[in-house]
Amino acid sequence: MDDDKKKILYVQTSDQPERQYPPLVLAQSARVMDLEPAVYFLGMGLKVLKPGAADAMQLGSFPSVGEMLRKTLDMGIPVYACEASRQMLGWDDVELIDGAMIVGAATLNDLALDADATMWF
Repeated sequence: MDDDKKKILYVQTSDQPERQYPPLVLAQSARVMDLEPAVYFLGMGLKVLKPGAADAMQLGSFPSVGEMLRKTLDMGIPVYACEASRQMLGWDDVELIDGAMIVGAATLNDLALDADATMWF
C-alpha cells in the first residue's frame, strides 16, 4: 500500500445478501478515487466467501455478490477472512474463494489502526 494514499477499511459481519453490496461497491469506488480500500470478513460474513455462496446472492438489477467479489479482487482490493471466525464457525478445513486471505484477528486491529476511516456492515 502507498503510505501517501488515504486508506479505508470495510468490515463485513453479515451473511445477509442485502448487506453484501455496500462494502463492495464502496471499496470499488474508493479504488477508482485512488484510495487504498480493504475488505475484512468477520463472523457470519465468512459464509459469503465459501465457493458458490456469493454467486447465489443477487438483488435487483445488481450483478451477483460473487461477480462483485471477483471485480473487487480483480481491482487489486484485498479481501481478508478472519481466522478466529473460521474457528468460531467450526470450520476445521474450509475452502474459500480464490483471492480471499485468511488472517489472524490482530490483522483487523492493525488494519483499523492504520486506516483513515473504517465502515462496518
